[in-house]
Amino acid sequence: MKIQGVHADLTRAPELVAERGSILGRPMVLLAEATSTNDLATSAAREGAPHGATWVAEQQTRGRGRRGHSWLSPPGEGLLFSVLLRVQCAPARIPPIALVAGLTVRDAVAAASGASVAIKWPNDVLVGGRKLAGVLVEAVTLGSRVEAVVVGIGINVHTRTFPDEIAGIATSVALVSAAGSPAPDRASLLAGVLSALDREVHVVVGRGLGLLRTRLEQADALKGRRVRSDSGDEGLAAGIDDDGRLLVRRDDGILTRWSAGEVHLVRHP
Repeated sequence: MKIQGVHADLTRAPELVAERGSILGRPMVLLAEATSTNDLATSAAREGAPHGATWVAEQQTRGRGRRGHSWLSPPGEGLLFSVLLRVQCAPARIPPIALVAGLTVRDAVAAASGASVAIKWPNDVLVGGRKLAGVLVEAVTLGSRVEAVVVGIGINVHTRTFPDEIAGIATSVALVSAAGSPAPDRASLLAGVLSALDREVHVVVGRGLGLLRTRLEQADALKGRRVRSDSGDEGLAAGIDDDGRLLVRRDDGILTRWSAGEVHLVRHP
């Protein structure tokens, strides 16, 4: 199947999703360009689009990450998609959904590349301290009730050079893959993330992150490291609780729980 403006390695994605039996990824819309796949998914959610509907774009003109940060990716290099989840839950369940999405990305990238992949709370996927992927979760609400959740994911796949301003902090699946390994396959990555998220998201919505605790601890890029929040709070990261909050032990011994905001590593001179 050929789609104008969509590279051949993505056009197999609907077939691979169907082979895995995943509900997420069906129906799937493949686009050469979109303003933002999250915007498309949110608008479609309000118009009654079904659970599992997914939008994939080769390029976004107004793609964004958390807190308004932009997410840029040249056509054919990244994997940019949003999936609509028809889950009714309390707003407090949104952070765990973001973390389980990050965990599914981490697992798919590790399997494809053989690299050691970690999660940086609340939504980044890292290799060697450099960002490889990010997750943006947005709720579609009716009053105080969450009617649907849109999970947007951006993964640097084929990129080998980055703009100067991010070259020191970004990486890609291609760059971290072992020498001689086959080129990363975006359709396989997409199908892997969607099938894993399909299996795990309902458990997290219903019961929190408890059943994923061991995997989260193994993937946690912050645990044991000194961190600082935007507000100036500081301490040693001590893990992630079942509600998706970052545990931080202050110097006075008090264990605090951070529920939102950016986290900065404190680098000693």
